[in-house]
Amino acid sequence: MKIVLRVANLMVRTALLVIVAFVTFRRPWPTAWHDLVITVVIAAVAASTVQLVLWAPADLPTPVRLRYAFLLPYALAAVTVTCSMAAATPVGGEFEIQAVLAALIAASDTSLAAGLSVVGLGILACEVMGLLGAPAVDTLEHPAILIVAWTVGRTLLAHQVQAEQSAALLAKADQLREEQAKVAEERAKVAALDERARIAREIHDVLAHSLGALGLQIQAAQAVLTTQHDEARAVELLAQARRLATDGLSETRRAVHALHGETRPLQDGLAKLSTEHQRRHGGRVTFEVSGEPRPLPPDAGLALTRTAQEALVNTAKHAPHQPVDIRLDYADAHTSLAVTNRLDKDAPGDHGPELATVNGGYGLAGMRERLLLAGGTLSAGRNGSDWAVVARIPG
Repeated sequence: MKIVLRVANLMVRTALLVIVAFVTFRRPWPTAWHDLVITVVIAAVAASTVQLVLWAPADLPTPVRLRYAFLLPYALAAVTVTCSMAAATPVGGEFEIQAVLAALIAASDTSLAAGLSVVGLGILACEVMGLLGAPAVDTLEHPAILIVAWTVGRTLLAHQVQAEQSAALLAKADQLREEQAKVAEERAKVAALDERARIAREIHDVLAHSLGALGLQIQAAQAVLTTQHDEARAVELLAQARRLATDGLSETRRAVHALHGETRPLQDGLAKLSTEHQRRHGGRVTFEVSGEPRPLPPDAGLALTRTAQEALVNTAKHAPHQPVDIRLDYADAHTSLAVTNRLDKDAPGDHGPELATVNGGYGLAGMRERLLLAGGTLSAGRNGSDWAVVARIPG
């Protein structure tokens, strides 16, 4: 579109020059200043023609523009001077159009200094013709017209610069919107992946605890049947296994509610875990709470709950009849959970390889990762004849 407008502009300027020259040369030449008038008019036509030839490539993209653009101010100055002088002669009044166009282009297509120089030289040439006898009205009117043309050209240039800046800002705004949309999309994907990982981790931990405890009950029932042939005891153990499966389903439902931020108070959940462990395995379980209870973020409460579950599963595996102490401490800057149990004499020193549970899961190592995601810490190891698991979390 710009190329079409430039070509049309060039054709119009060429047509104007042809018309002005045709009209001027068809008029009768005056006897006074005959040689001067002919010289000035021919110079005006030649300068205008050269300026047209230079203006066309100067308006093209680089590198052609860089090669010829520096000549444009000189050509415009020659046009303004010669056409201003020709306009002051009795036969060259139409050349004022060419002088005005040159001043307009100098204002809009060259620097401020070059444009002022072009207009100043045109005014000076007109005044020189006044000194040589040109009418006073021409020496006053023509400079004013050149100044108006230059002012219009500078206004057009300012509007063009403003339009280009606005277009650049709009393009930048569109680019920023696209980038923001991409960032939002990436964040949504990351959030979705995080949520999936959270759901997977929670379901894994719930099933690990439930299936681990269930496996222990079934293993105990199998041992009673094969070694003691006590069917009544085996039936009782299988009934407990059935209750474990039912409790596991309930725990899974509670985990789903917890994922939506619906969690029971932490101390209530730990108290229930303590009661269930004592009922299933026979070992004494004590649960104490110190400090002022306060609500914790869902992730923090779940992490401590799952840590207690995992510690109890390991206790049931390695020291099923030993007493267990569970202590929940609400300190000023953090909340800590300590699960301590007595070890059997033949219990492994590390509670099994890599703290793995009976179901072959990640066990306490997985709990450590969960606590780390919530900003907490986990430690587990021997403390004399006891095995202690201590979890600490901010809040």
